[in-house]
Amino acid sequence: MTATPLATEAARAVEVSRPKRRALERRHRRSNLLTVFVWISVLYFIVPLLWLFLSSTKDNSDLFSTFGLWFGNSFQLFTNFGSLFTFQGGVFWQWMGNTVLYAVVSAVGAAALATACGFALAKYRFRGQSAVFAVILGSIMVPLTALALPTYLLFARANLTDSVWAIILPSLVSPFGVYLMRVYAADAVDDSLLEAARIDGAGEFRIFGTIGLRLLTPGLVTVLLFQLVATWNNYFLPLIMLNTPSLFPVTVGLASWQATASGGGGAQVLFSTVLTGSFVSVIPLVVSFLFLQRYWQSGLATGGVKG
Repeated sequence: MTATPLATEAARAVEVSRPKRRALERRHRRSNLLTVFVWISVLYFIVPLLWLFLSSTKDNSDLFSTFGLWFGNSFQLFTNFGSLFTFQGGVFWQWMGNTVLYAVVSAVGAAALATACGFALAKYRFRGQSAVFAVILGSIMVPLTALALPTYLLFARANLTDSVWAIILPSLVSPFGVYLMRVYAADAVDDSLLEAARIDGAGEFRIFGTIGLRLLTPGLVTVLLFQLVATWNNYFLPLIMLNTPSLFPVTVGLASWQATASGGGGAQVLFSTVLTGSFVSVIPLVVSFLFLQRYWQSGLATGGVKG
């Protein structure tokens, strides 16, 4: 019995579709593996925050006698808040204010300098440009701990230690931010726009302010957040630069409380207080990210429309 032309075409279609089905199945398996990896990554970042929140709801006895990833025998979150905000005359508020000052000023300054420097390296040609960029790349590889002692000696010679400038000035320099903005500006800013602005008589500062900054906003926000988090969580630099407790950021202040608790000088009070302070210190970073992420989204949407 001979096959009809319709049956022959159907069989041929089935034979052709088999490789496609196998490719789709392999792609689906890869997608499942990627989904599992994403969920593992989410748990890796969420579980410590969950533990920190749950620990903030416990008293000192429940911290060491109950399961870490569940509530204790009594809900003590508001009691811990009261202890945190009133301990040592409410110095925690001052530490938080210092941290906000250091982080905001450093992040805004570092983002502005990195954006200007990256824009110049990407869109201007000058003698020694490659050497400057090579030095910036090399400085990324230098660990911050290796620069701590020279930075301290330099600021000590200038009588700037134990002051706000000892934290802000070193944090204004972000080699990685410069590198990131140089790479981003090379593709985000079209040379034809700059030439058109020059033909219209605009100066270089006006071109940077009206064209460059608007097109570089997503990259600028990225550098801003990186530097904000880095300065907010910075511990080693304030530790060696500051001696006055009223100038401490929250990292050094909570560490001093932890040292007191571990040494036995108030362990019945400070463990839950330190954990609650750590939880409170994380909240501004989360709020900052949620507020600034819309600039990322708008930048990606603009790039997609342009492409």
